[in-house]
Amino acid sequence: MITSQVPTTASDAPSSRYRYLVLGMLMLSYTFNFLDRQILGILKEPIKRDLGLSDTELGLMGGLAFALLYTTLAVPIAWLADRVSRTWIITTALALWSGFTMVCGTATGFWSLFLARAGVGLGEAGGVAPAYSLVSDYFPREQRARAIAAYSFGIPLGNSLGTLFGGLLAAFVDWRFAFLAVGGAGVLLAPVFKLVVKDPVRGAFDGATAAVPVVAPRFGAVVRTVLPNPTFWLLAIGAACASVCGYGVAFWLPSFFIRSLGLSLAETSVFYGVIQLVGGLAGIWLGGALSDRLGAKSRGAYAYVPACCFLAGLPLFFLAMNADRLWAAWLLFLVPTGLNLTWLGPVVTAVQHLAPANMRSTTSALFLLVNNLFGIAVGLWIFGFLSDLLAPQYGAESMRYAIYYGMSFYVLAATLLYTASRRLPRDWVTAAA
Repeated sequence: MITSQVPTTASDAPSSRYRYLVLGMLMLSYTFNFLDRQILGILKEPIKRDLGLSDTELGLMGGLAFALLYTTLAVPIAWLADRVSRTWIITTALALWSGFTMVCGTATGFWSLFLARAGVGLGEAGGVAPAYSLVSDYFPREQRARAIAAYSFGIPLGNSLGTLFGGLLAAFVDWRFAFLAVGGAGVLLAPVFKLVVKDPVRGAFDGATAAVPVVAPRFGAVVRTVLPNPTFWLLAIGAACASVCGYGVAFWLPSFFIRSLGLSLAETSVFYGVIQLVGGLAGIWLGGALSDRLGAKSRGAYAYVPACCFLAGLPLFFLAMNADRLWAAWLLFLVPTGLNLTWLGPVVTAVQHLAPANMRSTTSALFLLVNNLFGIAVGLWIFGFLSDLLAPQYGAESMRYAIYYGMSFYVLAATLLYTASRRLPRDWVTAAA
């Protein structure tokens, strides 16, 4: 049995003020999650110079080093989160990944930074799946896509703050100090998070009560429920294809701005940081709001809304890459940055409803395993590999062409998610267990 600290039921839920306070704390934790995860993207040019690394090595550190432990340990940690306090797991994870971010600032070469990045992945393995489960237990079904979208604001906030503060700290102090400052702030946040956020009853808005808590299933039962379902694979691989571009572009666009547009590190941090913040927040909220509204009529909307957004954003991204004025590039990058993040709220909500409430943490972790193992490990590496491969032909412009080729993953993502939208209505699960 699972015990809970907050006796939540659909009729006796915590106050709206407390629910939104919890959502704010989860979003803040997710902000640090992405800040620590992506800060290497803006710092890699001075790191490359100081440590003598290639683009391929930087891609391996940004992707494979992080993804190795992040993806493999997320599943057993999420299985544990279906049984014990989710808030303790997130608190411990936050302290761990922040501490290893500080260790990144002490690196002296490829392997020391590689291992420190693996430690960041170890910590972040416990940060996301339990949070998805908490959001679903604090908000009713008709609000979940928007609530998960609001939680996902941590992605553009973390990306933009990492780009802005990481770049400015590196420009005016050095890249080592940037890692130490950002990681230290996360370590201080961890105990505050535990004091504020409590565990609710699992599946409270899906029929469970505090008097009859939901029984945690065996891992094999979750696997037998989720993995044979083709809709799960369509959603997971579709999201993974989007993440190849999402993670890869966010990691390598600063290099494009510096190498091809001639911006300085400080100019790039402001230029791209604002794009990530404004475009990301607008896009994530648009995806959640549209899907909740359209999903009331057809559950398929949770997959076809982001599919349409991917296709709409693709030509705008190519126009942005070829804009001859900075202000035009800024405006053109803003829209596809938002459209390409619309999938987060609706797709994660759909995955949460492919299994009963007592399986949500583990189901989310299985989804994240596919999404991140492919998205992070492949996405960050492939752009760097293509850049090195194309350098003899295109020179300083090799990153531009690497990004051109990589954007084809968005077409595949749209195709898979549209196919998933046809199956979602019959696979949607609403029961607590």
